[in-house]
Amino acid sequence: MLKRILLVLSALTLTLFFLSAASAETPASSSILVAYFSATGTTRSVAQKLAEGLHADLYEIVPEEPYTDADLNYNDRGSRTSIETDDPSCRPAIAGELPDLTAYSTILIGYPIWWGDVPRIVSSFVENVDLTGKNIAVFFTSGGSGLGSSMKHLEQQAGAGNWLEGKRFSGHAGTEELTAWARSLGIEP
Repeated sequence: MLKRILLVLSALTLTLFFLSAASAETPASSSILVAYFSATGTTRSVAQKLAEGLHADLYEIVPEEPYTDADLNYNDRGSRTSIETDDPSCRPAIAGELPDLTAYSTILIGYPIWWGDVPRIVSSFVENVDLTGKNIAVFFTSGGSGLGSSMKHLEQQAGAGNWLEGKRFSGHAGTEELTAWARSLGIEP
């Protein structure tokens, strides 16, 4: 009886070992990645709806040092976001590992507009991943500001990729509106 129990436990252990090894090597579940940075949750909401509508994978660009409410005080020229925005060479560190983009053909990058430009942490992202051969489109959230020079800056910083037309969305954008934009660019799930 003891031999049977040990045999069953050994078989279960081997099965779990092989299953965990297989899941660690599982390729991306989609050819589309939605990568986003969200300071207040607005861009996160839009990114999640877009990824859901396109059956895309999702990656959050998380700062190594989280932003506080004081950091995000746009009225304070001494706030962290003001200082970062005023310094084009600033590249805040990203927490955790960057995604492996090998399996993706399309990367959608989302961010809030900060003074008509891209938050510097998104610059950190595009400069540290390989976008060669990828179709890239940006989506950004804003109460009213336009794209400004943010997409042009990201394209220059990335130095690679086929950059498609970006678009502004409110935090209340729905899945249909978001996927319609992606489809207008030829991006299909």
